[in-house]
Parts: sequence; structure tokens; C-alpha cells
Amino acid sequence: MSGSKRWVNRPEGSTWGDFGPDDQRGRINLLTPAKLKQGIAEVKEFQPFCLSLPLDLPGGNLLNPRRFPPVIRPTLRGDRPNMNYGLFRDNELHTDVISDDLVVMHLQYSTQWDSLAHVGSRFDANGDGIAESVYYNGYRAGDDIQGPTDAKDAGVPQPGDQRSTSNATALGIQNMAESCVQGRGVMLDFHAHFGNKREIIGYDTLMRVMEKDKVVVEPGDMVCLHTGFAQMLMDMKGKPDLHTLETSCAALNGRDQKLLNWITDSQLVVLMADNYAVEHYPAVDHVGCCATLPLHEHCLFKLGVHLGEMFYLTPLAKWLREHGRNRFLLTAPPLRLPGAVGSPSTAVATV
Repeated sequence: MSGSKRWVNRPEGSTWGDFGPDDQRGRINLLTPAKLKQGIAEVKEFQPFCLSLPLDLPGGNLLNPRRFPPVIRPTLRGDRPNMNYGLFRDNELHTDVISDDLVVMHLQYSTQWDSLAHVGSRFDANGDGIAESVYYNGYRAGDDIQGPTDAKDAGVPQPGDQRSTSNATALGIQNMAESCVQGRGVMLDFHAHFGNKREIIGYDTLMRVMEKDKVVVEPGDMVCLHTGFAQMLMDMKGKPDLHTLETSCAALNGRDQKLLNWITDSQLVVLMADNYAVEHYPAVDHVGCCATLPLHEHCLFKLGVHLGEMFYLTPLAKWLREHGRNRFLLTAPPLRLPGAVGSPSTAVATV
């Protein structure tokens, strides 16, 4: 279905249609070869940084009761676990020793990207006065983003159940992966200014931090927010203290319209943070009906800006500050998993 048929109205201030009627990448389209050259130009020491947490962190399911740590198990070879398995042929033991495994994984448990199918909105895209459930560029819930209606078809599958009952036929995370997600990263180091204090960052505070640190964000940049949250998860070693996490570290104020306008006007490509949701959650109180996750709605639904959460930024942020820098080459693709609405990322920064 073309964009001209999917929607008549587009949300105010959105990018729907700007990259084509059937676009599924959003602002990732601004990651041009010129932006990759800018990222490569920031590589001076050829020192890489791993920006992913171990994917079994944060540990448990306190941060999100629906998401659990990955379960790694060996595959089966006949009726035996395929781990440290000595190969036989014609009843003769060969020298090969084989191990092979599988993982059952909640894709947004740890360091991860949100696809544009992760958060949509109730919006009158048809122009008939009735709100529909739609996602970026007018893709439809139930048609383009599908899922089961029965709870038995959701959650962790039972042994032997190979069915996929959830699928984003549009806006799946593979669209982001196919772009390679490589270009210039820009660090905003909130932790350097606020430490582990819970600070709700609005536009005015953001501008003060950027001015003090001489940070400039240009169209096509990938913006990283260092708050220290992921370092706290590392230090807790798989046993998260929920109260401490919920009352610590900076997060963006998704209710600040000036901040949302800056995200729009800056033409940043992605917004990735080392905290749980990028924005402060629960959001600042608001009178009347509105989005529970206003920054997610603005970025994923309106602008096509992918959000990254729980990236491990502390070692990189410290190095950049010690060397008077805030730009670097960033390579951060998700898994090329068709139809998924989120994905882990083993991102790498190079300085």
C-alpha cells in the first residue's frame, strides 16, 4: 500500500512522506556517505570501545517485569546435548569435539535499539475524525504490524514450538540493520555535570551542557547521552537495586516541547542513551490525555528517529573528556532479524 493510500493527515511536525511514501528507515536516511566520511575523520588514535553491556544485564526482571535475561542452552544431537560432543563415524570416535548452542532472548532486555514498529500512536491518519492505531509513515497496526490475540501464543515458547506469532511486515528492525548504522557519533556527557543525581533534562539544561562542553550537533549526527546508568548496572553485577536505579542518573524530559523541537530541528539521526528509556519515566505530569512515553512518540512515531537504550558509554565518555573531544566514529547496527520490533546491538566506537 502506498503512502498516499495509508494516510491523508500526517502528525504535525512529522517527517511522514519526506523520505518517500513507503519509507521505513526514517532519519537513518540522513546517514549518507558524507556523514560516514565525517565519522572516519574523527578516528585519530584507532582505539575502539565496546558500547554493549553483557547481554545478561541488568539481571532479573525488576526493570521490566515482561523481560528476562537470555537463556543459553545446547542444541540437540540425536537424544544428547550437543556440547563437548565427540564425533563418531562408523562407530569410530574421531578427533573432533563439537559444541553448539541456542538462545531464547528478549530482544530489548539489555543494550538495544527500538525499531520504528516499537511505539505508534492513536492518530486520525484517514482524516475522518476517527483515530487509528498507526506507526511511522502511516503503517497500520493489525495490517503491517501483526500479533496474536491469544495469550498462549505470546511469551516464551514451549519446547518444540517453532512458530513466530508476531511480525512487523513493515518497519521491522532489519530496515535499520541494512543501513549499517555507521557515521559520526556525538557525546553529551550529562554524568560529568550531574554525577549519579536524578536530573530531568529539558531544553534549557541541555543547551547549557552543550555550551559548556562546546558540543555541536549537525544534521545526520548520531547523538549519545552518557548518564552513568549503565555503569551502575555493571557495578551491580546482575543484582540490580531497583530503588537506586529509579532515583539515579539523568533522563530527558519528554514533556518539554522545546526539547522535542530541538530534536526535530537538529536533524539528528538516532538518539541513544546508557539509561533505561532515554526519557524520564514515568513522564512529568500532564493535564489531559497524552502519550505515556512522549519522547518515544515524538521520535519513533513522528520523526522516524530510532532510540537506543542501555548502551555502555562510560569508558568512551571518560576517554573523550580526558582528551577534550566529543566526536567519534560510531558503528551500531542491530541484528538483521526480519519482523522484529527491537534488537540487541554490539556497537563499537572508534576514536
